[in-house]
Amino acid sequence: MSVDPPSSGRPTGPPSGPLSGPSQPPSGGGPPSEPPSGGGGGGKEPEPRRPWWGSVPRVAIIATAVVAAVVLAVVLSRPDNGGTGASDGGTSTASGEVFLQPAADTGPDEFTESTAQEDSSASPVTPSGDTESAPQNAVRGVNGDAPGLYGGTRNVASCDVEKQIKYFEDAPDKERAFASVVRIQPSEVPAYLRSLTPVQLRMDTRVTNHGYKNGAPTSYQAVLQAGTATLVDDRGVPRVRCACGNPLSPPVAQQSAPKTTGTSWPGYKSSNVVMVTPSPKPVDEFVMCEPDGEWFKREAGDTGDKDHKTKKPDKPSPSASVTTPTAPTDSTSSQPPTSEPPTSDTDTSGPTTDEPPTSDTQQPPPDNNTGGNTGGDTGGGTTEQAPAS
Repeated sequence: MSVDPPSSGRPTGPPSGPLSGPSQPPSGGGPPSEPPSGGGGGGKEPEPRRPWWGSVPRVAIIATAVVAAVVLAVVLSRPDNGGTGASDGGTSTASGEVFLQPAADTGPDEFTESTAQEDSSASPVTPSGDTESAPQNAVRGVNGDAPGLYGGTRNVASCDVEKQIKYFEDAPDKERAFASVVRIQPSEVPAYLRSLTPVQLRMDTRVTNHGYKNGAPTSYQAVLQAGTATLVDDRGVPRVRCACGNPLSPPVAQQSAPKTTGTSWPGYKSSNVVMVTPSPKPVDEFVMCEPDGEWFKREAGDTGDKDHKTKKPDKPSPSASVTTPTAPTDSTSSQPPTSEPPTSDTDTSGPTTDEPPTSDTQQPPPDNNTGGNTGGDTGGGTTEQAPAS
C-alpha cells in the first residue's frame, strides 16, 4: 500500500534518514518544468527544496570567513602595526617617548661590540644663550661647529674606527642594514666611517638611534649622556654611537610631550638637553676641550694624530637657542624600548634639520635595562652636569 506525499509538497519535519531525490536542481539551466495541467497520473510532484539543516557545511564556511575577516581587521587596526619604526614597523612619530642612554651603556639592539677607546672623560657643559624653557615639540639646538660642543683627550681617538670597520666586514648583514640607514652602498661603509671624526659629547644630546634586530634596522628617540663617544660628520652632526656601532640621525618631531624611558644619570635635566644642528659649512677643525680644561683642535676626519693645542675660546660654553621643529617628512619611529615604563615627562623633541631619519623596520629593543627614572624633571639650567661614570 503506497503513501501519498503531503498535498502541500513541503516536508512536515526533519527527515528520519538521508533525503531522497537529487540534492541539486536539474541541470537543464532553467526553472523546473511545471507539472502537467491535466492532472494526469503520469506527472511528478516538484522536488521539495532542501531544508536549511541540509546546508550546515555552507553555513560553516560562511561563519569561518566572517571570523577570519574580523580577526584580520583587528590585527590591521592595531596602532603598533604597519609602516616602519622602532617597535614593530608602525609609524609612531607621536608616541611621545624618549629612551635615556648612559654613556657607558651599550643599550639595546647593538650593531657591533663597543669600539669606544676612552672612558667618559669629557667635562660636561651647560649650553649658554637662550635660557627659556623649551615648549612642547621644541628643543635647544647647537650648531655642529660650536667650540666646546665636543671634548676628548688630545691625540687619543674616542672610537676605534678600524675596529668598527672590521666588525662590519665580519657581519655583512649588519653592514647592509647600517648602509641602508645612512643611505649608502654597503661597499661604501668603510670609507664613510673613516670620513667621520671621533669625539665625546659634552652635553646630553637628543638623537634618533638606530639599532639592529631580526635582520633589520630599528629606530627610536634617545638622549645620549654627556661623555658618550660618537663619530660626527663634517657638519658636526653625530652619526655613530661607538659603544654599540649604531648609526644615528637627527631627532624626530613628536606631537605630544615626550616621556623619558630608561635610567637617568646624576645631573640630568630635560631643559639642558640639546640637539646638534648642521653647521652652515663643512668644519675644517673641531675646537675641543680636554678633561683638565686644556683646549685643542682636531681636523675633520682625523683620529687624533694631528691634534694640536689652541687657546681657550672667548665663549667656551656653546650657545643654544630654542627652536620649534617641523614634522618629519618620512615614516620614522619614535618609540623607545617597550620594556621600560615611562617615568618622567620631558619637554625635548624634534629635529630642526631637513634630513629625516631613514624608514626602518620597527621592533622593540630587548630588555637590556632594568632601572627606571623615578623622578620628574625639575626644570631650569645648572652650571655643570656630573660626568658620566
